[in-house]
Amino acid sequence: MPSICVPTAASVPVVSQPHGRCPRSFRALTLAARAPRDRPCYSAENRVGSSCPGLYLRSPLAAEALGKISGMTGTPQAVLSGLSSAARFLTVTVGSGGEKAARDVLAGVGDLCKAVGFRVPGGGLTCVVGIGAEVWPRLFATKPPAHLHPFREVHGGVHHAPATPGDLLFHLRAERADLCFQLATQVVKRLGPHCRVVDEVDGFRSFEQRDLLGFVDGTANPTGQAAVSSALDADGAGYVIVQKYLHDLDGWNALSVEAQEAAMGRTKLDDIELDDKKPDSHVAVNTVVDSHGVEHDIVRDNMPFGAVGRGEFGTYYIGYAADPAVPERMLHRMFVGEPPGNHDRILDFSTAVTGGLFYVPSADFLGALPDPPH
Repeated sequence: MPSICVPTAASVPVVSQPHGRCPRSFRALTLAARAPRDRPCYSAENRVGSSCPGLYLRSPLAAEALGKISGMTGTPQAVLSGLSSAARFLTVTVGSGGEKAARDVLAGVGDLCKAVGFRVPGGGLTCVVGIGAEVWPRLFATKPPAHLHPFREVHGGVHHAPATPGDLLFHLRAERADLCFQLATQVVKRLGPHCRVVDEVDGFRSFEQRDLLGFVDGTANPTGQAAVSSALDADGAGYVIVQKYLHDLDGWNALSVEAQEAAMGRTKLDDIELDDKKPDSHVAVNTVVDSHGVEHDIVRDNMPFGAVGRGEFGTYYIGYAADPAVPERMLHRMFVGEPPGNHDRILDFSTAVTGGLFYVPSADFLGALPDPPH
């Protein structure tokens, strides 16, 4: 069985800290420095486990990302590995004849991650892969996961969330951009000529974890067990929705700080949620509460990106969920509104240009792929 780039877990308590802007998600969890006396304390400098000798803990990092979680039948991918300094997002389509190469990459991505990460101790390289609905029957003889379907476009009265092509998603994270670049190079090389990268985004951590609109991104995200249950099912699998948003910074920066805060639903400097939020503020429309009064979250790891020469400034939205219905409800509230017309004020300055939904299998699934179709 090929190794998966998820280190083995020690029983390490987690210290929760607030993170996340809605759509709500998990940014990062901090490992408590209370390791048993007969074990080393785990830090960014200490290697964890032997299954992935190139992978080190970065701080902050979710303890749940280190291996099989208690009560879970499978070992998840590094979904909960936390916000990194650098990230690269690859969306790939698999053309006719590319199915075998795609399967080989899925089965071997853990070994690639391990080999590249070993070269930079403390680099924290991880890779999470997702599989789209249309390519599933071309890769596997088994039935697709229950909730896997193509990304559903959302048409609001003013704004539109498009669906764009994508069969495979590779979410690469590390503390150094060269690690993400090298792993992406190896992945694409092995995918071969019948697979095509249709979208590639380099993300970076900005000042104080702020997005390019100037607000802290990651304040109200779930932590601890809430993050686990929001992102993963009992098998250690889940789903992920990705979108690329481009910002009209000239229009946004023409607003007063007070107007920006009203649109966001938080203060800009102190990052405090407003008590008197407007119903169309970003925070308000992205709070999903069911009929029983229970709020539902997702695990998000957004990153800013940009190309100054092209005047391109954006946010790459990536939201992990145990059930894709949760982020889909968030998108409906953002673009259509509840009631209709109450769309997210931020969309007047941020345009979605891509959209994809993928199944995120467990590490065990990647280590022993189902048979290909006959």
